[in-house]
Amino acid sequence: MSLISIIILAIGLSMDSFAVSLSSGVLMKPFKAQRALKFAFILAAFQALLPVAGWMFGTLFREFIESLDHWIALIMLVYLGCRMIYEAVKDDEHCCFDPCKTRTAMSMGLATSIDAMAVGISLSLLNVDILNSAIVIGITTFLFSIAGVYIGHAIGCKLKKGAGILGGTILILIGIRIFLEHVLGL
Repeated sequence: MSLISIIILAIGLSMDSFAVSLSSGVLMKPFKAQRALKFAFILAAFQALLPVAGWMFGTLFREFIESLDHWIALIMLVYLGCRMIYEAVKDDEHCCFDPCKTRTAMSMGLATSIDAMAVGISLSLLNVDILNSAIVIGITTFLFSIAGVYIGHAIGCKLKKGAGILGGTILILIGIRIFLEHVLGL
């Protein structure tokens, strides 16, 4: 597989992380570069490590992973999206939903990168160098995620309270899209 093909694959895999980063940038308070970097790093780490795990598992667990991945992503993203929306509409001045909490960021990272594990399985069948592929995927996802956080923050400053509702809705729609792509084979 050529470097160009791996970069195109990495961009495709990073799109869900980009969308989640937009939503998270909207709600990130306080907004600091350190927190944005942490969030982007966690998403990138999951996108880089799960293809390696898929590559290592190869075809052993392919059917099992493919039978559950869309359900896991749907449940996690709908839950997180509903939590974002709830926090945005409740009357409290202080938002409790913090996308930069390590556990929350890891949940988003896992939910958006389960498809990367299936890609790793495919790469194992093609005898692709997984280490170089994982590095390219991780760097690409990091760049898209950090850009998404900053763009989301800029949007959030303009939308105020509606930003949380928009962010939560985006997470729910990503979960539904992942689910429908798997179920309907889109």
